[in-house]
Order: sequence, then C-alpha cells, then structure tokens
Amino acid sequence: MTVDTKKRILIICNELSPYLELSEFANVLNQLAIKTFEAGIEIRIIMPRFGVINERRHKLHEVVRLSGINIIVDKDDYPLIIKVASLPNARLQVYFMDNDDYFKRKFTFRDEQEKFYADNADRAVFFSKSALETVKKFGWPPNVIHCHGWMSSLIPLYIKTTYKKEPVFSFTKTIFTAQTDQFKEKLNDQFVKKAMISTDIKEKDLDLFKDRTNAALTLGGAKYADIVIMGDKKIAAKLGDDVKASRTKKIIPFSEEWVEDISSLLDLYKSLTDS
Repeated sequence: MTVDTKKRILIICNELSPYLELSEFANVLNQLAIKTFEAGIEIRIIMPRFGVINERRHKLHEVVRLSGINIIVDKDDYPLIIKVASLPNARLQVYFMDNDDYFKRKFTFRDEQEKFYADNADRAVFFSKSALETVKKFGWPPNVIHCHGWMSSLIPLYIKTTYKKEPVFSFTKTIFTAQTDQFKEKLNDQFVKKAMISTDIKEKDLDLFKDRTNAALTLGGAKYADIVIMGDKKIAAKLGDDVKASRTKKIIPFSEEWVEDISSLLDLYKSLTDS
C-alpha cells in the first residue's frame, strides 16, 4: 500500500489579489500562496466568483470536468459552475465558485444603493458547501484548510460535523483568520436554519452564530477551528476574550511581523503538514 506523503494546503477566502481586494489581506494571501508553493507544498485556493471580477482580464474559464454538481440550500437546488485561473507569476490554481443566482450581480455584499443583500446568508451557505463539495470532486485531501473572511466562517463547523466522515477530510486541520468586520448589518433571520445542512448539525452547534453579525460569524468560525489567527489589532481587542472562551485549541495573537513578513505563517503551514 502506497502512503500519500504529499503536503496540501487549501485556502478558502472572500478575496485575493489581483482578483478582488477588499482589505490588506488580499495581498497577504497572494504572497502567502506563492511562498507556500515555492516551498514545495501543494496549494489550491477557492473563492467566490463575484461579478466584479473581470473574467476576461484574469483569464477565468469554466472547468467542464467538474460540472454537474448541484448545491442544496434550504431544499432548493442551485447549479454550481466552477471556474479556474492561474495566479499571475505562479503556477498554482485559483478556483472560483459561481452561480447565476448568487454571484452574477456586479457587486460583492451590497447593491448600487449600498443596501446589504438580503440573501447574503444564503450566499455564504452556498459558497461553503460549494468549496467542500469541490474538494471532494477533486479527490484532493488537504492537510490544512485556511479560512479567511466571514463567508468561510461555516467551514470549520462543517469539517467537524457534516464532512467529518468524508475520507478526503480525514486528516484535515482548520485555521480561521479573525478579521475586522466587513459588514455592520445582520444576515437574514433564516441563516441558522439554512446553515444546518445536515442532521449532523444541531441548532445548539450554531449558538455563537445566532446573532448573525460579522462578529458572531467570527466567533463561530473560531469555536470550531483548530487554530485561530487574530488578523488585526481591532479584532484582537474587540473579540480576544470571546475567542479564548470559544475553546479554540490554539490562538495566534496579532503581530505586525506576520502581516509584513508572512514567513511565520508559512512555518505554521509546514508544522501542520509535518504533524
């Protein structure tokens, strides 16, 4: 029997330079991905295909071999379209989760009048399920899934519940980066119901998510992640004690050093893929 010794990192994020830059993390993730690849670790990235992303400029194209996946959100089926592009100056793939109902609009989280989309909760559930179903379709078992941004906050919970028996995730550890809030509104009041994607998830498992704010999603992601990185000073001051109370196994405090020099994050990847 051949033992698979490959080291694999999956980044699931809201943003990534040069495709979409909502915060400084877009560039941090770009550099982290490139340096991880250069270190000889297999790495793939998954993000939403927001309508503001220029497909022609960034050379996105549909991955036909991965077609045929339907994602269920609250009993409704939504076809998943998977697109791919090569990160500039690096030979690594970025996969974009797309669907006409959720991502065709030419904005990210708010419309042209700056009104928060009523279906942002549904979009988050769709994106989270899409990312994990795509990995299953790959048959590509990641050692680490690193989640960035509120739209990925359900991933650590799903790995610990619905997807824990999937062979592709048998040895997966999760990291969640706690970032400054990207919205001040609340997700719709059906969020918790729709986030319960299987009978493996109980309503109490979503207790920290119930306030439906960006901060609540951050605490929920932190509770189920194996490691939490405090992404900036503001979030560390605001939610530091609450994150500690969420019983996360390991918390990495905010440091200007790793924002300016991501070598410490790369060292974290190496330590997790070696363990």
